[in-house]
Amino acid sequence: MFDELTQKDIEKMQEEIEYRKLVVRKEALESVKEARAQGDLSENFEYKAAKQYKNQNEGRIRYLEKMIKTAKVVSDESKDDEVGLNTRVEVYFEEDDEVEEYTIVTTIRGNSLKGLISKESPLGEALFGHKVGDRVEVKVNENYSYFVQIKSIGKNVDDDAIGIRKF
Repeated sequence: MFDELTQKDIEKMQEEIEYRKLVVRKEALESVKEARAQGDLSENFEYKAAKQYKNQNEGRIRYLEKMIKTAKVVSDESKDDEVGLNTRVEVYFEEDDEVEEYTIVTTIRGNSLKGLISKESPLGEALFGHKVGDRVEVKVNENYSYFVQIKSIGKNVDDDAIGIRKF
């Protein structure tokens, strides 16, 4: 399965790759050099930590490059009155009698603690393509579902607030 990414997602990932290659890689190599100069490597914690940091950075670069290479590019364009990618949605949860606000994003940018839900999540999938006033069934699994109503829809103007999840 390919991850769906918008062109903006890919650009942000390319920026991170560039930063990691030009800045973080240089810092990590310098840390390894300094730690190696301290002598006995078998009991040198600083050397082991510096090597681990360097390897984590290289792993992150490989991960991002693979994500970009295997991504399915999707459009973040949608109608103004319809839930789409990068859309803020105010949702009324009937069971809880509560209203919450979410932004629909691609999987790579999902962060439920910040109100960023993936369009592949049960709630995101149920809301996608619907309009204000629609009552939507959210199917969590074959045994449980609940209903929500879309109260308002708005475009997310602050794209920088929607970051890419870092591992």
